[in-house]
Amino acid sequence: MTCYNELGSVMNPTDTPARPRLLLADDHRILMEGVRKLLEAEFDIIGTAADGRELVTLVESLQPDVVVLDIGMPLLNGIEASRQIRQKSQKSRIVILTQQTARPYIREAFDAGAMAYVLKQSAPRELTIAIQRALAGELYISEMLREAGIVPQPEGSPHVSKAFGLTPRQREVLQLVAEGKAAKEIANLLGISVKTVEFHKMSIMEELGMRTTAELTRYAMQHGIVNN
Repeated sequence: MTCYNELGSVMNPTDTPARPRLLLADDHRILMEGVRKLLEAEFDIIGTAADGRELVTLVESLQPDVVVLDIGMPLLNGIEASRQIRQKSQKSRIVILTQQTARPYIREAFDAGAMAYVLKQSAPRELTIAIQRALAGELYISEMLREAGIVPQPEGSPHVSKAFGLTPRQREVLQLVAEGKAAKEIANLLGISVKTVEFHKMSIMEELGMRTTAELTRYAMQHGIVNN
């Protein structure tokens, strides 16, 4: 029987199957290069991103098999980026690689569509396994977290988190406000009017019971929406 590859060419029986295609995202370039070196022997690294918005754009154009991303990224954090990735590419598996160990982060990550949650200090021995599990459609969480009694919760599991109870657009605006972006800059990034930005900001303040930008910024830092 004659076999053909994806391009329609005849395959040699000795040809090896295509390797999984990965996108990496982290705003720390040195760390991201370390992750690349850790994974490139087994996977094809097809791109990298330094912020969440760049990552979502790359996912839409490249359609990777797996996206490995940090939670604390500028412009769009990893949890919000995961939610958008799920809309842009149903095939892309999401693997979170982070230093965050608190339960709310873990719940939100899996609820946003992540298949694996790996601590950065565990990456050398666990990241490849986590990616393989994700590709197989299985959930994975770092051993250190499992030993602490934390188990992965599938997408859609109920939880309470006031910050993430905001609408997706409000969460985007909250992060950008907390990062010190002016209303006009936020409007340009999101493709909306300055008036709409101000409306969202006022709605967020009302929802969270806050009165100043400083309070919003402090809240965003405390809840991992932006880095401290």
